[in-house]
Amino acid sequence: MISVDGLTRYYGDKRALSDVSFHVKKGEILGLLGPNAAGKTTAMRILTCYMPPTSGAATIGGYDILSQSMEVRKITGYLPENPPLYHDMVVNDYLEFVCRLKGIPKDRFSIEIDSVLEKTNLGDERSRIIGKLSKGYKQRVGLAQSLLNNPQIVILDEPTVGLDPKQIIEIRELIKNLKGEHTVILSSHILPEIEQTCERVVIINDGKVVAEDTPENLTNHLKGIERVFLQVEGKEEDIRSALNSVKNIKSLNIDSVTDGIVKVSIESDVDLRKKLAKTIVTAGLGLVELSADRFTLEDIFLHLTTKEEAA
Repeated sequence: MISVDGLTRYYGDKRALSDVSFHVKKGEILGLLGPNAAGKTTAMRILTCYMPPTSGAATIGGYDILSQSMEVRKITGYLPENPPLYHDMVVNDYLEFVCRLKGIPKDRFSIEIDSVLEKTNLGDERSRIIGKLSKGYKQRVGLAQSLLNNPQIVILDEPTVGLDPKQIIEIRELIKNLKGEHTVILSSHILPEIEQTCERVVIINDGKVVAEDTPENLTNHLKGIERVFLQVEGKEEDIRSALNSVKNIKSLNIDSVTDGIVKVSIESDVDLRKKLAKTIVTAGLGLVELSADRFTLEDIFLHLTTKEEAA
Protein backbone atom coordinates (compact mmCIF):
# COMPACT_ATOMS: atom_id res chain seq x y z
CA MET A 1 0.00 0.00 0.00
CA ILE A 2 2.88 2.38 0.85
CA SER A 3 6.37 1.95 -0.54
CA VAL A 4 9.19 4.31 0.45
CA ASP A 5 12.57 3.88 -1.25
CA GLY A 6 15.66 5.93 -0.48
CA LEU A 7 13.99 9.21 0.49
CA THR A 8 16.54 11.95 1.13
CA ARG A 9 15.77 15.56 1.92
CA TYR A 10 18.07 18.54 2.44
CA TYR A 11 17.18 21.99 3.78
CA GLY A 12 20.05 23.96 2.31
CA ASP A 13 23.16 22.20 3.62
CA LYS A 14 21.28 20.47 6.43
CA ARG A 15 20.25 16.86 5.79
CA ALA A 16 16.87 16.04 7.36
CA LEU A 17 16.40 12.58 5.80
CA SER A 18 19.02 10.16 4.50
CA ASP A 19 18.09 7.19 2.30
CA VAL A 20 14.93 6.31 4.24
CA SER A 21 13.12 3.16 3.05
CA PHE A 22 10.20 1.19 4.48
CA HIS A 23 6.96 -0.44 3.38
CA VAL A 24 3.47 -0.52 4.88
CA LYS A 25 0.91 -3.24 4.16
CA LYS A 26 -2.77 -2.56 3.51
CA GLY A 27 -4.73 -2.10 6.74
CA GLU A 28 -1.59 -1.91 8.91
CA ILE A 29 -0.74 0.68 11.58
CA LEU A 30 2.93 1.62 11.33
CA GLY A 31 4.69 3.77 13.90
CA LEU A 32 7.50 6.19 13.10
CA LEU A 33 9.42 6.52 16.34
CA GLY A 34 12.27 8.89 16.96
CA PRO A 35 13.49 11.80 19.08
CA ASN A 36 12.54 15.36 18.22
CA ALA A 37 14.17 16.58 14.97
CA ALA A 38 14.82 12.98 13.86
CA GLY A 39 13.11 13.54 10.48
CA LYS A 40 9.64 12.09 11.15
CA THR A 41 7.67 15.20 10.17
CA THR A 42 9.79 15.71 7.05
CA ALA A 43 9.03 12.14 5.96
CA MET A 44 5.30 12.70 6.49
CA ARG A 45 5.28 15.98 4.60
CA ILE A 46 6.92 14.25 1.65
CA LEU A 47 4.45 11.35 1.70
CA THR A 48 1.49 13.75 1.78
CA CYS A 49 2.94 15.70 -1.18
CA TYR A 50 3.42 18.81 0.95
CA MET A 51 7.03 18.97 -0.24
CA PRO A 52 9.21 16.95 -2.64
CA PRO A 53 12.22 14.88 -1.62
CA THR A 54 15.70 15.88 -2.73
CA SER A 55 16.07 12.31 -4.02
CA GLY A 56 14.38 8.94 -3.68
CA ALA A 57 10.88 7.75 -4.50
CA ALA A 58 7.63 6.71 -2.86
CA THR A 59 4.27 5.37 -3.95
CA ILE A 60 1.00 5.65 -2.03
CA GLY A 61 -1.71 3.21 -3.05
CA GLY A 62 0.21 2.63 -6.28
CA TYR A 63 0.46 6.35 -7.12
CA ASP A 64 3.82 8.12 -7.40
CA ILE A 65 4.16 11.07 -5.02
CA LEU A 66 5.89 13.20 -7.65
CA SER A 67 4.15 12.46 -10.95
CA GLN A 68 0.71 11.61 -9.50
CA SER A 69 0.53 13.87 -6.45
CA MET A 70 -3.13 14.81 -6.95
CA GLU A 71 -4.13 11.14 -6.97
CA VAL A 72 -2.11 10.59 -3.79
CA ARG A 73 -3.92 13.46 -2.07
CA LYS A 74 -7.32 12.07 -3.02
CA ILE A 75 -6.71 8.82 -1.14
CA THR A 76 -4.79 10.30 1.82
CA GLY A 77 -6.02 11.87 5.05
CA TYR A 78 -3.46 13.97 6.94
CA LEU A 79 -3.39 15.28 10.49
CA PRO A 80 -0.35 17.55 11.02
CA GLU A 81 1.07 18.09 14.50
CA ASN A 82 -0.92 21.33 14.73
CA PRO A 83 -4.46 20.54 13.46
CA PRO A 84 -5.57 22.85 10.60
CA LEU A 85 -8.61 24.26 12.41
CA TYR A 86 -10.53 27.54 12.15
CA HIS A 87 -11.40 28.31 15.76
CA ASP A 88 -14.25 30.69 14.93
CA MET A 89 -16.15 28.04 12.96
CA VAL A 90 -18.74 25.56 14.20
CA VAL A 91 -17.58 21.92 14.00
CA ASN A 92 -20.20 20.92 11.41
CA ASP A 93 -19.53 24.00 9.24
CA TYR A 94 -15.80 23.37 9.35
CA LEU A 95 -16.26 19.77 8.24
CA GLU A 96 -18.52 20.95 5.39
CA PHE A 97 -15.74 23.35 4.37
CA VAL A 98 -13.24 20.47 4.31
CA CYS A 99 -15.72 18.40 2.25
CA ARG A 100 -15.70 21.14 -0.37
CA LEU A 101 -11.90 21.30 -0.33
CA LYS A 102 -11.74 17.53 -0.89
CA GLY A 103 -14.18 17.68 -3.79
CA ILE A 104 -16.84 15.56 -2.10
CA PRO A 105 -20.24 15.88 -3.86
CA LYS A 106 -22.60 18.12 -1.88
CA ASP A 107 -25.27 15.44 -1.62
CA ARG A 108 -22.77 13.32 0.33
CA PHE A 109 -21.77 15.98 2.87
CA SER A 110 -24.19 14.79 5.56
CA ILE A 111 -23.27 11.11 5.10
CA GLU A 112 -19.54 11.82 5.27
CA ILE A 113 -19.78 14.18 8.24
CA ASP A 114 -22.06 11.86 10.23
CA SER A 115 -19.63 9.00 9.59
CA VAL A 116 -16.51 10.83 10.88
CA LEU A 117 -18.37 12.33 13.84
CA GLU A 118 -19.39 8.82 14.85
CA LYS A 119 -15.84 7.45 14.43
CA THR A 120 -14.37 10.24 16.56
CA ASN A 121 -17.22 10.39 19.12
CA LEU A 122 -17.93 14.02 18.28
CA GLY A 123 -21.66 13.82 17.61
CA ASP A 124 -22.61 15.91 20.66
CA GLU A 125 -20.10 18.62 19.70
CA ARG A 126 -21.12 19.19 16.07
CA SER A 127 -22.87 22.52 16.81
CA ARG A 128 -20.15 23.94 19.06
CA ILE A 129 -17.59 26.57 18.08
CA ILE A 130 -14.19 24.89 17.66
CA GLY A 131 -12.36 27.55 19.69
CA LYS A 132 -14.46 26.69 22.75
CA LEU A 133 -13.61 22.99 22.66
CA SER A 134 -11.00 21.39 24.91
CA LYS A 135 -7.64 20.50 23.34
CA GLY A 136 -8.66 16.85 23.25
CA TYR A 137 -11.83 17.59 21.30
CA LYS A 138 -9.96 19.92 18.96
CA GLN A 139 -7.63 17.02 18.24
CA ARG A 140 -10.68 14.86 17.49
CA VAL A 141 -11.94 17.48 15.04
CA GLY A 142 -8.54 17.39 13.35
CA LEU A 143 -8.74 13.61 13.16
CA ALA A 144 -12.30 13.84 11.81
CA GLN A 145 -11.25 16.11 8.94
CA SER A 146 -8.49 13.66 8.02
CA LEU A 147 -11.06 10.85 7.74
CA LEU A 148 -13.49 12.68 5.47
CA ASN A 149 -14.01 10.92 2.12
CA ASN A 150 -12.92 7.64 3.78
CA PRO A 151 -9.24 7.81 2.69
CA GLN A 152 -7.30 4.60 2.13
CA ILE A 153 -4.26 6.12 3.85
CA VAL A 154 -4.27 8.11 7.11
CA ILE A 155 -1.08 9.91 8.19
CA LEU A 156 -0.99 11.27 11.73
CA ASP A 157 1.86 13.44 13.00
CA GLU A 158 2.18 13.42 16.81
CA PRO A 159 -1.61 13.03 17.27
CA THR A 160 -1.60 13.13 21.09
CA VAL A 161 0.93 15.89 21.72
CA GLY A 162 -0.18 18.22 24.53
CA LEU A 163 -3.13 16.08 25.65
CA ASP A 164 -3.82 14.95 29.20
CA PRO A 165 -3.63 11.22 30.09
CA LYS A 166 -7.38 10.62 29.67
CA GLN A 167 -7.44 12.35 26.29
CA ILE A 168 -4.36 10.38 25.17
CA ILE A 169 -6.06 7.08 25.96
CA GLU A 170 -9.19 8.14 24.07
CA ILE A 171 -7.25 9.22 20.95
CA ARG A 172 -5.22 5.99 21.03
CA GLU A 173 -8.42 3.96 21.04
CA LEU A 174 -9.77 5.96 18.11
CA ILE A 175 -6.58 5.30 16.14
CA LYS A 176 -6.57 1.58 16.92
CA ASN A 177 -10.14 1.38 15.60
CA LEU A 178 -8.86 2.58 12.19
CA LYS A 179 -6.94 -0.68 11.72
CA GLY A 180 -8.01 -2.75 8.75
CA GLU A 181 -10.31 -0.15 7.21
CA HIS A 182 -7.46 2.33 6.76
CA THR A 183 -3.69 2.04 6.40
CA VAL A 184 -2.17 4.28 9.07
CA ILE A 185 1.24 5.88 9.61
CA LEU A 186 1.59 7.40 13.06
CA SER A 187 4.61 9.41 14.22
CA SER A 188 5.59 9.97 17.82
CA HIS A 189 8.53 10.44 20.17
CA ILE A 190 6.37 8.99 22.97
CA LEU A 191 7.30 5.34 23.46
CA PRO A 192 4.02 4.00 24.94
CA GLU A 193 2.18 5.65 22.07
CA ILE A 194 3.92 3.43 19.54
CA GLU A 195 4.04 0.29 21.66
CA GLN A 196 0.31 0.37 22.49
CA THR A 197 -1.00 1.51 19.11
CA CYS A 198 1.20 0.18 16.31
CA GLU A 199 1.80 -3.25 14.83
CA ARG A 200 5.22 -2.38 13.41
CA VAL A 201 7.81 0.23 14.28
CA VAL A 202 10.30 2.15 12.16
CA ILE A 203 12.82 3.89 14.42
CA ILE A 204 14.39 6.99 12.88
CA ASN A 205 17.38 8.84 14.29
CA ASP A 206 19.29 11.71 12.69
CA GLY A 207 17.29 11.25 9.48
CA LYS A 208 18.16 7.55 9.12
CA VAL A 209 16.22 4.34 9.71
CA VAL A 210 18.04 2.51 12.50
CA ALA A 211 15.55 -0.34 13.06
CA GLU A 212 12.32 -1.73 11.62
CA ASP A 213 10.22 -4.58 13.02
CA THR A 214 7.37 -5.40 15.39
CA PRO A 215 7.89 -4.18 18.97
CA GLU A 216 8.07 -7.82 20.09
CA ASN A 217 10.69 -8.80 17.51
CA LEU A 218 12.78 -5.73 18.27
CA THR A 219 12.70 -6.69 21.92
CA ASN A 220 13.74 -10.27 21.22
CA HIS A 221 16.46 -9.27 18.75
CA LEU A 222 18.10 -6.76 21.05
CA LYS A 223 17.59 -8.57 24.31
CA GLY A 224 21.18 -9.82 24.50
CA ILE A 225 21.65 -10.40 28.22
CA GLU A 226 18.80 -11.85 30.26
CA ARG A 227 18.69 -10.55 33.82
CA VAL A 228 16.90 -12.60 36.50
CA PHE A 229 16.15 -11.46 40.03
CA LEU A 230 15.75 -13.96 42.88
CA GLN A 231 14.71 -13.76 46.52
CA VAL A 232 15.77 -16.90 48.35
CA GLU A 233 15.37 -17.91 51.99
CA GLY A 234 18.52 -19.55 53.35
CA LYS A 235 22.17 -18.96 54.13
CA GLU A 236 24.10 -16.85 51.66
CA GLU A 237 26.90 -19.43 51.25
CA ASP A 238 24.40 -22.25 50.56
CA ILE A 239 22.59 -20.16 47.96
CA ARG A 240 25.80 -19.15 46.23
CA SER A 241 27.03 -22.75 46.22
CA ALA A 242 23.78 -24.04 44.69
CA LEU A 243 23.62 -21.37 41.99
CA ASN A 244 27.28 -21.79 41.03
CA SER A 245 26.37 -25.27 39.78
CA VAL A 246 24.11 -23.80 37.08
CA LYS A 247 25.77 -23.52 33.67
CA ASN A 248 25.66 -20.40 31.43
CA ILE A 249 25.56 -17.88 34.29
CA LYS A 250 27.61 -14.87 33.19
CA SER A 251 27.44 -13.01 36.49
CA LEU A 252 25.97 -13.67 39.94
CA ASN A 253 25.59 -10.91 42.51
CA ILE A 254 24.23 -10.95 46.04
CA ASP A 255 22.40 -7.63 46.20
CA SER A 256 21.35 -7.74 49.85
CA VAL A 257 20.45 -9.95 52.80
CA THR A 258 17.44 -8.95 54.94
CA ASP A 259 15.86 -11.10 57.67
CA GLY A 260 17.16 -14.31 56.15
CA ILE A 261 16.03 -13.39 52.62
CA VAL A 262 18.87 -13.15 50.14
CA LYS A 263 18.33 -11.02 47.03
CA VAL A 264 20.28 -12.25 44.02
CA SER A 265 20.68 -10.88 40.48
CA ILE A 266 21.93 -13.14 37.69
CA GLU A 267 22.86 -12.35 34.09
CA SER A 268 22.98 -14.87 31.27
CA ASP A 269 22.67 -15.02 27.48
CA VAL A 270 20.04 -17.80 27.75
CA ASP A 271 16.79 -18.15 29.68
CA LEU A 272 17.72 -19.84 32.97
CA ARG A 273 14.50 -19.32 34.93
CA LYS A 274 13.42 -22.99 34.99
CA LYS A 275 16.92 -24.24 35.87
CA LEU A 276 17.34 -21.67 38.62
CA ALA A 277 13.98 -22.51 40.20
CA LYS A 278 14.69 -26.24 40.10
CA THR A 279 18.18 -25.78 41.57
CA ILE A 280 16.92 -23.69 44.47
CA VAL A 281 14.10 -26.07 45.34
CA THR A 282 16.29 -29.21 44.97
CA ALA A 283 18.85 -27.69 47.35
CA GLY A 284 16.15 -27.36 49.99
CA LEU A 285 16.19 -23.57 49.89
CA GLY A 286 13.10 -21.37 49.95
CA LEU A 287 12.28 -19.69 46.63
CA VAL A 288 10.39 -16.55 47.60
CA GLU A 289 10.47 -14.73 44.26
CA LEU A 290 11.83 -15.12 40.72
CA SER A 291 11.40 -12.48 38.02
CA ALA A 292 13.03 -11.57 34.70
CA ASP A 293 13.93 -8.07 33.61
CA ARG A 294 12.22 -7.53 30.26
CA PHE A 295 14.00 -5.45 27.62
CA THR A 296 11.46 -2.72 26.90
CA LEU A 297 10.89 -0.67 23.76
CA GLU A 298 12.33 2.25 25.71
CA ASP A 299 15.59 0.33 26.23
CA ILE A 300 15.71 -0.42 22.51
CA PHE A 301 14.96 3.18 21.60
CA LEU A 302 17.69 4.54 23.87
CA HIS A 303 20.13 1.88 22.65
CA LEU A 304 19.58 2.73 18.99
CA THR A 305 19.39 6.51 19.29
CA THR A 306 22.32 7.04 21.65
CA LYS A 307 24.86 4.43 20.56
CA GLU A 308 26.43 6.75 17.98
CA GLU A 309 26.91 9.48 20.57
CA ALA A 310 28.48 7.00 22.97
CA ALA A 311 30.89 5.64 20.33
